Amino acid sequence: MVIEELTLEEKIGQLFMIELEEGAITKETIEMIQKYKIGGFILYARNYHNYKEMLQIVNQLKEINQVNKIPLWIAIDQEGGRVNRMPREIVPLKNAFDIAKTKDIELVRKSGQIIGKMLRETGINMNFAPVLDIKRFKDKHAIGNRCYGETAEEVETYGIEVMKEIQKQGIVSVVKHFPGHGRTKKDSHFFLPTVRTKQEELQKTDMHVFQSAIEQGADAIMAGHIKMKDIDKKYPATLSKKLLYEKLRMEWNYEGLLTTDDIKMFGIRKRYSMIKAVQYAVLAGNNMILLGLPYKKIIKLMKKVDDKVSNLKIPIGYLNKSIATTLEMKKKYQLVDEKSNGMNVEQINQEIQQLNQKVISSQE
Repeated sequence: MVIEELTLEEKIGQLFMIELEEGAITKETIEMIQKYKIGGFILYARNYHNYKEMLQIVNQLKEINQVNKIPLWIAIDQEGGRVNRMPREIVPLKNAFDIAKTKDIELVRKSGQIIGKMLRETGINMNFAPVLDIKRFKDKHAIGNRCYGETAEEVETYGIEVMKEIQKQGIVSVVKHFPGHGRTKKDSHFFLPTVRTKQEELQKTDMHVFQSAIEQGADAIMAGHIKMKDIDKKYPATLSKKLLYEKLRMEWNYEGLLTTDDIKMFGIRKRYSMIKAVQYAVLAGNNMILLGLPYKKIIKLMKKVDDKVSNLKIPIGYLNKSIATTLEMKKKYQLVDEKSNGMNVEQINQEIQQLNQKVISSQE
């Protein structure tokens, strides 16, 4: 599939990754896929009660999408630790910080392999993980023990290896939260954090981790709702052309996928209308917009995006370039809307328990 073969409506649909409204597949879900050509869905643990239901949802989404030209992203936030989206019968993996603290690189790699394997066998093709932020605050901080270390070197050593292992399983690993959420105590779900650290220091630490990830093959990066005052006084990273286009695209020659964090989060919503946020996100260089709103609001927003393109507020060239990257990534990872048979729950649990036990033993 090439960009020239898509209608404007199909291009706009590919921009968005959305949630399952009401936690289930409904006739409105079918409409979002078949009429509005949505790019993908992100799944949460609230969408299913057990693994059988999870697998059924994944397969239903793919089956519904088979009338379309472009396969769906089926995404998840599967980090391990407290960010665990798998059903309850799957043993939770230990958190990133504790795994990395073992300093056992093979154990770290095994954790990434397990995550990638369970997702691949479930039919999921994108994971919003690992976290490449640097731990500076307590474990229960918004980022906390989701990090792979307290220094840039530790995060580069361990976090990037997890990214590679997830990729080896055929899953797009979306590293996050560029340019580094570990610098602020505030949670961007509720605030718009402002970091006043000088760019030179950021370049040596938080941002350097992401530059290293790019050099080592990162295919997807999530930008965080964080304002880096010394780089862009006006816009948070999610909407910042200076950070996304000028830094990532031009200076670091990054050609992969860029996605926003969910733009309904209060850090964005309290300052921007949704259409302004989408407009700025596309102009800044994002290829995908994560948006957990009710379908009716998303449909209205898509129509407003159509108007913005028609009025040249979003130049068609920007949209084309954005969607072309998405299409290239779907092709690179050989996305297909085929049914998945699911994983062996007992076997994956055994692997997780063995890994967890090694982590516990290292702490004794």
